[in-house]
Amino acid sequence: QVQLVESGGGLVQTGGSLRLSCTASERIFRSAYIAWYRQAPGKNRELVATISEDGSTDYANTVKGRFTISRDNPNNTVYLQMNSLNPEDTAVYFCYAPDDVWGQGTQVSVSS
Repeated sequence: QVQLVESGGGLVQTGGSLRLSCTASERIFRSAYIAWYRQAPGKNRELVATISEDGSTDYANTVKGRFTISRDNPNNTVYLQMNSLNPEDTAVYFCYAPDDVWGQGTQVSVSS
């Protein structure tokens, strides 16, 4: 049973924007929080942003001020709006919900 499905990745130039979507099953969407992680080639997976059930958010310092996480409760979807992208943002982006529920990932590539 697929519980988290990401979409919205792609190839953009430096300075461009993308919006990622993570659609969850209803049960998973009610988790205490939902997060976006990313994993670049040869690097560990890192936390990008989280949004709790009450809408409070938190961001990694590397994306603060450029990325915005939000949730659309009627549609069980969490978004990650990514602006001012740079090549260091190139990675596979994963949606995550506790406990240990992962999406399949979506590739984001930023060209210089």
